Amino acid sequence: MALDTLIQKHQDRAYKFAYRLCRDEDVASDVVAETFVRIYRALPLFKGESAFTTWMYRILNNCFFDLRKKEMVRAHLSLDASIRTEEGDVEAQIVDTSPSPHQEAEQNERGRAIGAAVQKLVAAQKAMIMMYHVEMLSYEEIATSLKLPVGTVKSRMNRARHCLRALLHDDAALLAAA
Repeated sequence: MALDTLIQKHQDRAYKFAYRLCRDEDVASDVVAETFVRIYRALPLFKGESAFTTWMYRILNNCFFDLRKKEMVRAHLSLDASIRTEEGDVEAQIVDTSPSPHQEAEQNERGRAIGAAVQKLVAAQKAMIMMYHVEMLSYEEIATSLKLPVGTVKSRMNRARHCLRALLHDDAALLAAA
């Protein structure tokens, strides 16, 4: 069946993307499952005007945002609410799971360091890093868009990563905290 082939071909990529969005294995699995259900329902509407992966990512993002909306509706709890226990009423304590200001500052600094290092790469290396790590294109898709053999893309990507690693050498302690 064509859908089985699509799922086998794209499920790993979809899961990795979903996991990067939510950082939770179970939620990522749910998002991917819902994505493929929606793809199945909408497959007759796919016109092929864009790459299938582009369409899949759009659906995956929508599934993720829909899930987040549902969670936000369920997550509302009165700050004045109390919980009854055998010992009496206890005030509800809400755990803040968001990153601390220190963690956010470190994350921002890591992002800044990586972004600055990427900007120092030569244009071809910068393009490959961005296509692979930001746009999440496969080696084959990069090869097609740059009209290069896949092996050339892999070797140039490896060289670009080595250059990036060398540029980030001074920030090794910052990156190790990630």
